[in-house]
Amino acid sequence: MKNIIFVLFCIVLFNCNKSEAVADRSMSAMTVIDDEDKAKSSEMDMLVPPPPPNEEVRKQPISAATSNSSPVKNSKKAEIISKKIIKNGEMEIQVGEIKKAHQKINEIIKNNTAYIQTERFTNNDTAENLNLTIRVPHQNFDALINSFSDGVGSILSKNISSDDVTEEYTDVSIKLTNKKIYLEKYRDMLRSAKTTKDMLEIQENIRELEDEIDVSEGRLRYIDDRVDYSTLNLNLYKEKVRSSATSKIGFGSRFGDSVTEGWNSFVAFFLGLISLWPFLLLIPIIIVIWKKWRKNRRKI
Repeated sequence: MKNIIFVLFCIVLFNCNKSEAVADRSMSAMTVIDDEDKAKSSEMDMLVPPPPPNEEVRKQPISAATSNSSPVKNSKKAEIISKKIIKNGEMEIQVGEIKKAHQKINEIIKNNTAYIQTERFTNNDTAENLNLTIRVPHQNFDALINSFSDGVGSILSKNISSDDVTEEYTDVSIKLTNKKIYLEKYRDMLRSAKTTKDMLEIQENIRELEDEIDVSEGRLRYIDDRVDYSTLNLNLYKEKVRSSATSKIGFGSRFGDSVTEGWNSFVAFFLGLISLWPFLLLIPIIIVIWKKWRKNRRKI
């Protein structure tokens, strides 16, 4: 009896071990199949190019997980940007002689490593004006102003202004860095694009980004130029009005001027009358018509 029970126990134990082995083989097979499916899915994903980011995502800063340059690095870069101050000035100086004052101005400009950007001279009956637009290195701006204030002439007006553009410069610099990062990503996407539609969309985004980058770089160059070289608008003014109390011209010269002015006034009056010849021609005609009308009325 004991032998029969022992045999049955061995049979049951053998069947249990066999079931566990079958179950383990089934799980292994399922795991292999699942791994193969994942591998095939990954291969299919690699064949399909990633869609280009939309406009809002493209304008947002890229995180460290998506690019080598992160907004944190950009922020650190923004912190080390020096102050950007644009200085501008306007001065009007009354001088005795425009030519002598101009020579002295040129010496002052040369000593301060500045240069004249534009020059305009006007001469009328009452005054002579020389307008100069001067560009000077920002570190020499104050010295240039002080030099013009001493010995050139009588200052009629002076206006100096400073504009802090550090915030604008930092903002444009950060946006420019992010745009360049996205531009490289689009170029990588273009190389892996498979369809014509994807290529056209990516090329359009690249074109827009390149235009925006050109505008940003141009703005930074303009700010740098205005910061590095300050601008001064200088007007040299010489008054030509004469009076009998202060004029050094003799009586004979003033008498001749008066005769000339009288003759010019007479000529102007005469020419004005000539310009009214149509009205002078109509007046006799109107008088004749009026007389005839009055004569006919008396007959009636």
